[in-house]
Amino acid sequence: MKISARNAIKATVKKIEPGSINTEVVLEIAPGVEITAIITKHSAETLGLAEGKEAYAVIKSTDVMVAVE
Repeated sequence: MKISARNAIKATVKKIEPGSINTEVVLEIAPGVEITAIITKHSAETLGLAEGKEAYAVIKSTDVMVAVE
């Protein structure tokens, strides 16, 4: 896989919640550390996503914000 995005994080598909148009995909990048993505239902089907399957969380953003309490 070659991609221009700087952040491609290997993960495991933990949960898939299909909707009528979009699908919510929960990716576990480490035990207890999750990233949730909303993608089209068609994309989820085309990628062949399934719980337990390896996937990548690809993050492409021009801004990254940092906050503290």
